[in-house]
Order: sequence, then C-alpha cells, then structure tokens
Amino acid sequence: MVRLTERIRSWLRTHDPGYLATRRAGRAAVLMPAMFAVGDKVIANTEFAYFVAFGSFAMLLLVDFQGSIFDRLRAQASLGVACVALIALGTLASRTTALAVIAMVLVAFVILFSTVVSSVLASATTAMLLAFILPVSLRGPASAIPDRIAGWGLAAGVSLLAISLLWPAPARNPVRADAIAACRALGARLRAEIAYVLSSGSDPEHEGYATAIRNADQAVEKLHSVFFGTPYRPTGLTTDARAVVRLVDELRWLNSIVLRSAPKRHTKNPNKSVCAVKVAAAEVLEGAATLLDAPWSSDRELVQAQEVMGACLAELEQATTTKLPTAEEVAESDEERARMIVTALDPSFRAQELSFVVGQIATNIGYAAAATRRSWPDRLLGRQPAGFPGTLEAAQERLAAHVQRSSSSLHNSLRGATALGLAVLVADVSSVQHGFWVVFGTLAVLRSNALSTGQNALRALGGTTFGFIVGGAIVYAIGTDTTVLWVLLPFVILFAGLAPAAISFAAGQAAFTLTLLILFNLIAPAGWQIGLLRIEDVGIGCAVSLVIGVLFWPRGAAAAFGRALSQVYTGSVDYLSSAVAYGVGRCDQSAPQAPPPREQAQRAAAAARRLDDTFRGYLTERGSKPVPLAEIASLVTGVVGVRLAADSVLNLWGRDGAYGGDRSAARDELLGAATSIGGWYRHFAEGLTGDEGVPDPLTPDDGADGRLIAAVANDLGDSDGHATATGVRVIWTGDHLDAVRRLQEMLVEPARTAVAAHALGPQDELLREGLAPLRSHRRRS
Repeated sequence: MVRLTERIRSWLRTHDPGYLATRRAGRAAVLMPAMFAVGDKVIANTEFAYFVAFGSFAMLLLVDFQGSIFDRLRAQASLGVACVALIALGTLASRTTALAVIAMVLVAFVILFSTVVSSVLASATTAMLLAFILPVSLRGPASAIPDRIAGWGLAAGVSLLAISLLWPAPARNPVRADAIAACRALGARLRAEIAYVLSSGSDPEHEGYATAIRNADQAVEKLHSVFFGTPYRPTGLTTDARAVVRLVDELRWLNSIVLRSAPKRHTKNPNKSVCAVKVAAAEVLEGAATLLDAPWSSDRELVQAQEVMGACLAELEQATTTKLPTAEEVAESDEERARMIVTALDPSFRAQELSFVVGQIATNIGYAAAATRRSWPDRLLGRQPAGFPGTLEAAQERLAAHVQRSSSSLHNSLRGATALGLAVLVADVSSVQHGFWVVFGTLAVLRSNALSTGQNALRALGGTTFGFIVGGAIVYAIGTDTTVLWVLLPFVILFAGLAPAAISFAAGQAAFTLTLLILFNLIAPAGWQIGLLRIEDVGIGCAVSLVIGVLFWPRGAAAAFGRALSQVYTGSVDYLSSAVAYGVGRCDQSAPQAPPPREQAQRAAAAARRLDDTFRGYLTERGSKPVPLAEIASLVTGVVGVRLAADSVLNLWGRDGAYGGDRSAARDELLGAATSIGGWYRHFAEGLTGDEGVPDPLTPDDGADGRLIAAVANDLGDSDGHATATGVRVIWTGDHLDAVRRLQEMLVEPARTAVAAHALGPQDELLREGLAPLRSHRRRS
C-alpha cells in the first residue's frame, strides 16, 4: 500500500506540477456531491440541482486564479456575481429560438473578446460561457430564475470557502518570480563582467564570468518561456500586474545589449567611467529585484541606486566629451579623425544604452511596488502611482489595439461567438433532449484553426465513446441501486477534475461523460441509454465547430503571424523615424519643432499587443512548426529592439540642455539615415506577408560617420576645442540608428525561412487531414 501511494505521488508530481489540478479535483470531489445532494434530496428541486452541480463544476474545476489569496477570493467572488447575472439573462433569452441565438452570439463575443483586457477574465472565460450556455439551452420561465441563481450562488459561495480552506494553493505569480530571478542574474553578470575586465584575466576569473553569462541567459530564457507559456497574456488590470509584465521585453533586450557590449577578453586599459556605469546598473538591478520581491519595503535604496547611476552616466558624458579628439589634434585624414571619434564614443554609447533600459526596468518595478503599497481608499478609488495610466485607460488601450481586421483575438471571438450561436440554433431546431450538451461540445472542441478543431473533435468523440462504454457498463451492472452511484460520484469527479490536466483532453471528455451518466441517473434514472444521447449531442457539437472552423479563418494564427509581424515592424520603425525627427528638431533651431511622437508610440504598442496575441496562438496551435522556434523568437525580439531604440532616442533628447544653433547638416544626415533604415524595414515588413521578397540587409555606409561628424563639427568643439553634449548626442542618435541597421542581419534569414515555410505548411496540413473537400465547397459557395 505504501509503495502504491508513493507511485501515485510520483506520477502526480510528474504530470501535475504543484498539484494544482489535484487541489481543484479534490475540492470538487468533496463539495460537489454534497451540494448536489442538497439540491436533489434535501430541497428536491431539479432546477436547483442542475445549477448547483454545474455551478460547482465551473467554479471549482474550470477556474484557477493566480496571485495572493486576497486576489483569488476577489476574482472568485466577482466571477460568481457575473455568472449570476448571465444566468438571469440566459433564462430570459431562452424563451424563443431567435432571441436565444442572438443573445448567445452577443454574449459569447463580449466574453471571448474581453480576454484581451485581463488574464483574470481570460482564465474565467469557460466558466462564464457555461453560466450562459446552461440557462439559454434549458428553456424556462422567468419564475425559474431564483432557483437557478440559488443553485449557482450556493456553488459560488462554497467555492470561496474551498479555495481558502481546502488545500489552498500557495500564492504564485511565475512571471513576477522569474523577473526577480532574471534581474538578479543580469546584475550578477554585470558585476562578473567588470570584475573580469579589471582583473588579471586569469582562467578562474574567466570561468566565473562564463558561468554568470550562462546563468543570465537561462534566467531570461525561462522568463520568456513562462510568459509565452499561456494562451493569453498573463497580466491582469491591476497596476502592479501591468507594470511587471512590461519587464519581459526589457529584460530580454537588456540581456542582448549586455551580450553585445560585453568584452571578448580581458583589457589592460578599461574605461573606468564605463565600468562605473555598469556597476551602478548592477546595483539598480539588484535593488529592483529586492523591491519586487518585497514590495512593502521602502524603495529608498532603489531610488538612491538610480541616482548614483544617473550621476555616473552624467560623469561618463562629461568624461567622453573631454577625451574626444579636438580639432587641433593631428589626424592623417578626415576619415581617420572620424574613426577616432567614433571609437572613443562607442563604449560610452553602449553604457548609455544599457543605463536607459536598466532605468526603465527600475521605473516599472517602482510602479509595481507603489501600487502594492497603496492604501485601501486609493485602491477602492482606483488611484494610480504618479505617471502610470489608470485601469480604465489601460483597458481601453487594450481593446482598441485589437479592434483591427488582422487581430487574432477578434478572429477567435467572432469564430467562437458564431459557432456557439449556430450550436444553440441547431440544438433547438433538432429538438435534442439535452441541447446544452451540443453547445458545450461545440465550445470544448473549437480551436483557432480548422486542423486543431478537427483533431479535437476526433478526441472528443473518442473520449465520449469510451466514457459511455465504461459508464454504461457500470450503470447497467448496478441497475436501479442509486446508493452505489452516490458512492462512486466523488471518485468519478476526482478523475474528471484531474484527467484533462494530467492525462489528456480525450481522457477528460471520457471522465466528464462518466460524471454526466451518474448525475443524470441520480436525478432521473434512465440507464445506459443516456450515454447514446451524449455521444449524439457531442457529435453534433463537434460538427458545428468543424464547419465554423473551416469557414472562419481556417489557418488560424499561423496565417496571421506574418501580417502581425509586418504591422508591428512598420509601426515600430514609424515610431523610430518620428523620434529621430523630434530629436533633430530639438538640436536645430532652424528646423520646425516636431512634437513628441506619442501617437506613433501608441500605435507601435498596439501592434505589439496584437503580435503578442498572435504569437501565443501560434505557439499553442497543434501541428508541426515548420520554422524553428528560436528563429521565430528572434523575429519577435527584433521588434523590441526597434521600439527600445526609439524610446532611447526620445530619452536622449528629452533631457534638459541647451540644444540651440543651426545644425541643418546634422539634421539632414540623421533624417536621411532614418529614412533609409525606415524604408528597408517597410520593405522587410511587406516581405513578411509574402507580398515581396525579404530584402538583403543594408550594407554599412563607411562614410556615414565622417559625414555626421563633419555635420556637427562646429558643435563638437567649444571655446576650448572640446566636444559638447549636443554634438555627442547627435552622434549617439546616429549610433542608435546604426544599431537598428545592424539588427537587420539577425532578422533576414529567419524571415525568409518563415515566409517560405508558412506559404505551404498549413495548407498542406489541411489537405493531409482530409479537409480539402470542405474548403473546396466553401470556394464554390
């Protein structure tokens, strides 16, 4: 017995990490039979019994909110209230077929589309849909609403006690935990780099540096994997959640910056000012990680670390200007002098780029901690930390980002709403005995592309048939003895809660069918024949899903991925061009002053949200991935580089300083470079959709540095012949543009591979799966 128990525990540890599904299944196995018995035997009300049973199923098995126990209870209570409202609405809409279909489409669209707003809503989608599907599929008068609400309300109330008292799950926020680990690993990597640079360069010191690099790479990659490991963006509308999720892109790009600027070997004459900035940046990262881990503590240390980093950066800028070659210094040619200046500026540019991203990370963590420390009145009134957008504004931005024809979330919402509305119509017209089984079967198998939907339909039918065979045999053997069914019910519910997560989707369908056979034979004994009705209804629901899956965007996220990438690169490079225009306007009084590119930044951010949504869909869709995931990830990461370059340029020219003077030559040079790079990225964006070929990377312009330095020659030198901050910032702006140009080399080959593979891959899969006849029928229609 001991050995069997240990085997079960070992199996659960492997298939259910953290025992999350086991906790849910255990709660449901204990509480669902008890509440069902209250409705069926004590109150003896069929409506109440139906809704308390399915309410228990939804509230205990279909949702698993994350965060602290307070956050989970608040989300669970809000879900209960929303479900009660949906039950009342669904009951009223069930009176006529037309009203039921229209209501199902509208309600389903609103629920499904709301997933773009918050991960809390996304994780509760199935439960909310079930709360509407059940009453709209079971026709009833308005007088039935109190019994239905009472049943579901009892399940919702008991679920609050269950998640807080019965095997409560520990507070978990994997994105937050891995962001803390990544901040610390990157801080350690910076410290190891500086120690290596300032040391003798011995083998042990090199090994320690190499270990720090591996640890940082692993920590950032784990954060990225966890972030994209869910089918929806893992962030709610709470201020701290929105702030933390910003860290994912920033930490990933920071690691790329550190990797690119890291020394390849020990150097005898390191730049002490650059080292000081990197040490200060490490302090900021470590202080940010500490504050994110303990947000209730004071942020004084992080603020002080940021101030030190700012002082080190200002000292670096000053030291850089004084060390640049003056006009009087001898050089063999203008090109040689330009090369000397660029070489002298390069380390400081890398440090400035690094400090900007680190500062962004610290600022976002400061927002998250400040939001956590808010008082109850501030939380209740929705008051945000200074400089952070409010909850309503954030929700509006997220919704607006997806009100686009190319949005995968919009496609999925329209597809799901249409399928559920059609399922209600078919169930009502065909007069099946259990119409909600048809609708729920449609919901269970519908996926974002036709291939996955067809595969799920086969799994659902196979699992349902197996559940019918097992359940029918049990019911047939037991006969009319309901006592045995009551004894079996908790064990069957336990299996139904555990099977989908720990075994497979088909096993979950088999367990759910077995649960329904027992429940309905307890309410009104009908024998094993009810299993045949279940198979019939699930088959109808699968057929509805398959038809809609073929007719509505059948290729899913794979087909939309290129369009989403194209749009985000176009939006990001437009933002970069506008940021450069704003910067050169600041440095040249003879030019018209361009406003800060806020609208361009918002459009780029909206396109990035749509890309995030499409990328998640691409990752979660079944089927082979014809392009290695590392290459796809590099295309997604490249977007971050373009946007952060634009952010850096804005930050560079947004500082205080006297930028006046006539520098039209410098302006023309920077705008010309921005136009050339922007044109390439727009061509590249068109190539991602297959409209044009992916272009070759731009070749370096060997004379660009010389022309730019010549353009600011008057400003590079002050009365003492030393460079000024304005001249240095002009050259740094050119460096940001050149960094975006160098990024092209990382993007071209993955883009060509992706375009070639996706042009044929999904279509061939559909043909191989036997869906070509349906698609041909669609074209003829």
